[in-house]
Amino acid sequence: MQQEILINWSPQETRVAVVENGAVQELHVERTLERGLVGNVYLGKVVRVLPGMQSAFIDIGLERAAFLHVADLMGGHAVGRSPELDANGLPRPPATPIPIEKQVFEGQALMVQVIKDPIGSKGARLSMQISLAGRLLVFLPQDKHIGVSQKIPLTLREQLRERLQALAGSAGGGFILRTNGEDATDPELAEDIAYLRKTWARIREASMRLPPQSLLHQDLNLLQRVLRDLVGEGTQSIRLDSREQFDALMAFGREFMPAAAGRLQHYKGERPIFDLFSIDEEIARALGRRVELKSGGYLIVDQTEALTTIDVNTGGYVGARSFDDTIFKTNLEAAQAIARQLRLRNLGGIIVADFIDMVREDHRDAVLSEFRKQLARDRVKTVVGGYSQLGLVEMTRKRTRESLAHMLTEACPTCQGLGHVKTARSVVYDILREILREARQFNPREFRIVASPRVIELLLDEESPHLAGLSEFIGKPISLQSESAMGQEQYDIVLL
Repeated sequence: MQQEILINWSPQETRVAVVENGAVQELHVERTLERGLVGNVYLGKVVRVLPGMQSAFIDIGLERAAFLHVADLMGGHAVGRSPELDANGLPRPPATPIPIEKQVFEGQALMVQVIKDPIGSKGARLSMQISLAGRLLVFLPQDKHIGVSQKIPLTLREQLRERLQALAGSAGGGFILRTNGEDATDPELAEDIAYLRKTWARIREASMRLPPQSLLHQDLNLLQRVLRDLVGEGTQSIRLDSREQFDALMAFGREFMPAAAGRLQHYKGERPIFDLFSIDEEIARALGRRVELKSGGYLIVDQTEALTTIDVNTGGYVGARSFDDTIFKTNLEAAQAIARQLRLRNLGGIIVADFIDMVREDHRDAVLSEFRKQLARDRVKTVVGGYSQLGLVEMTRKRTRESLAHMLTEACPTCQGLGHVKTARSVVYDILREILREARQFNPREFRIVASPRVIELLLDEESPHLAGLSEFIGKPISLQSESAMGQEQYDIVLL
């Protein structure tokens, strides 16, 4: 797999496209005024404790109070009390979980970290279990656990754990070796340990100096996270179109991620960098409801706040020898396309894929196997079940930030996000009923209807007999006024 990373930078927005084998697989957008909060550490203030929900609302200086569940306190132990350790030096779970109302109180100052951005109407999700990500390691300053990523082969884990234990020493805190640290040298690991401990020392110092609701530590920006998180063995190049940002990112990379920095290039082409792979067109398609497949089939993607449904249709595809083969080939292509769309749109939460019904068991198994194979390339954790009783494939994809659609779009002011509006005829009949209702309560000289041009046109043409009949029935003249600025469902009835 050949991978290229293209970065388009402007003062107000940074856009990153991950291109694999010539096709855009991921899009990341960070706006200067809307930077994500995951990883940030705050000194929060408890504003409300909810014993019934075993949670608390914490003011960290945002528009909405953030949410802290009892499970995200210090390992379930009372704040300020050292947990008992087991034989492996790990915190021993309390025999009986301590209720949150016995651990925190209103007005208390707590050091917390954002683990999930505010999404929709929900506030940010917090944890008191701080973790700081470095290039090779994750630092757990309040823990003593030494761990290794489960993506590293089992045969290497114990050896790596012993090396990391020796390097970490007894200075406090725990570490987890990240996947990209598997082949790291001892000096590289030691450098990362020193950087993370220095960062934690700055956070602790700030927590003693600053008042509640203060930001103590801000996670890396998108440009820096590209080097830390997106660069892999298959990455051929990282092209950035800003000289100033290239120099800054190169300096950051040389200090913390020299291997990734070696692939960084300053793009000087005359064409905008995103034009190289028609990425702006891909973004437009990623915001659409319909996704065309090469075979002639298509997907319909419907996204709500809690659930995303993806429906597979054969469309105009009739290329296979039999109907069963047509469905099978469409579903195989759809399995690849759905996995790509999940990454491209950054869809999370519960996802239901409705593949076309297949009669043969081997076809069903092959489609599910291909779907899981494609999802294995996803950096975000996914869990896929089998086929449900209704033939649907249910899955979850971890959601830590807004989807692409939520970030780039907003609900239509005309339809309020429904995706459809009342027909002009329906609006006409609403107006006629409203005039009849008001004629029974008021006695004006005349009624005037102010509505969109399409509604007025219908009243003057096909619905004119009904309008004349109503005017005769109530004994009042009814005049019409077209207003082009009005939406189709909008109208006013003026009493003159």
